[in-house]
Amino acid sequence: MITIDEFAQVEIKVGKVIAAEDVAESRKLIKLGVRGFGYTGADFEDKLFFFVTNLEPKKIMDQESRGMILAADTAEKPLFISAAGMPVGAKIR
Repeated sequence: MITIDEFAQVEIKVGKVIAAEDVAESRKLIKLGVRGFGYTGADFEDKLFFFVTNLEPKKIMDQESRGMILAADTAEKPLFISAAGMPVGAKIR
């Protein structure tokens, strides 16, 4: 469990995916940090999603991850949460 103060430190913003590339060596990664479950880069391009933007950078398969897209778990595959209609950079609180 985290406290309200800890949650307040999580920065969640709307972002638009302008390019998404598959990572050839992985079934789960694309350059924006998610891949697999039947999704491809084309499923993300030119769409708006919610991102956690203040994570420490982490190296994953020779790619630097600087954030994380939000998704909901479902029985079949993750459902990426659309931010359609929201302005890019809008902070979620």
